Amino acid sequence: MSDRLAQFSRGARMSVPVVVASAPFAVLFGALAVDNGFTVAEATLMSATIFGGASQLVGIELFGQHVAPWLVVLSIFAVNFRHVLYSAAIGPHIAHWPWAQQAIAYFFLTDPQYAEAERIREQGHKVSFAWYMGMGLTLYVFWVVESCIGALFGRLIPDTHALGLDFLLPIYFLGIVMSFRNRPRWLPIVIASAIASMVAYKTVGSPWHVSLGALAGVLFAAAMPIRIEEPAEAST
Repeated sequence: MSDRLAQFSRGARMSVPVVVASAPFAVLFGALAVDNGFTVAEATLMSATIFGGASQLVGIELFGQHVAPWLVVLSIFAVNFRHVLYSAAIGPHIAHWPWAQQAIAYFFLTDPQYAEAERIREQGHKVSFAWYMGMGLTLYVFWVVESCIGALFGRLIPDTHALGLDFLLPIYFLGIVMSFRNRPRWLPIVIASAIASMVAYKTVGSPWHVSLGALAGVLFAAAMPIRIEEPAEAST
């Protein structure tokens, strides 16, 4: 029990920088949600049930345009398609957990959660459920609370676009991408994904450029030959 508590505390401590960095983003979502006609309760409930910043922002923008429900669901799926890749990568490392714990883990699987789990695995450590929940549950609670704060007091922000707060999302994802820069052949894969994403944005449009760019990066990485001096695991 003491070991599990120590691992949970370690995960919670690792979440602190992410909580601080994501706070403006969560507050921004709450403010934009209310600005698009949501009540404070609805904005908070959306954060509690979806727990996905990018998809929540896409959702509130589409809700405001009164588009068909199936298009809202499909657009959110397109934005969150990267989580299919995350779950495929992290799945083998939590396969020994009971199925209920795995289901809970996939709900709490966010970009920083995946990044830190991969970092722990690369250091030769196992991803424990206690550590995972220490980080995931802390991120979740603060995300919901900060979204509620944004919904309550977001109107005090005169113009979120003028302040540049809407630019937090691309900066956030850039930080996630840069954290993997030491991996083999990182740069050509990122370049291929970026080019594909820009082309898709100009031809197909948003939000499909997110998924198409990610898919292009995956396909490009799979097509690249494995170097003899590199272990096969390093290229995955």
